[in-house]
Amino acid sequence: MSCQLLHRIDPELNMARFYRVEVSPDLLGEIIVECRWGRIGGRGQYRLASYPSTLSAEQAASNLVRAKERRGYSIAPT
Repeated sequence: MSCQLLHRIDPELNMARFYRVEVSPDLLGEIIVECRWGRIGGRGQYRLASYPSTLSAEQAASNLVRAKERRGYSIAPT
């Protein structure tokens, strides 16, 4: 469905972080929002949340992306 990758890089602080939000269906008919975060180059950690509809999952993912942008993350170039 959709995937958004964000980076926060600050060489002075030795900071190179990523945050990825992906919306996809599962086998049981639910819509899953997967958030993965960590240091660029590593596997990072992840969290899954299920939603009953695509609209609610997309809205939750959009809220997460906006929150990360307020914290200094920017959308990664493709």
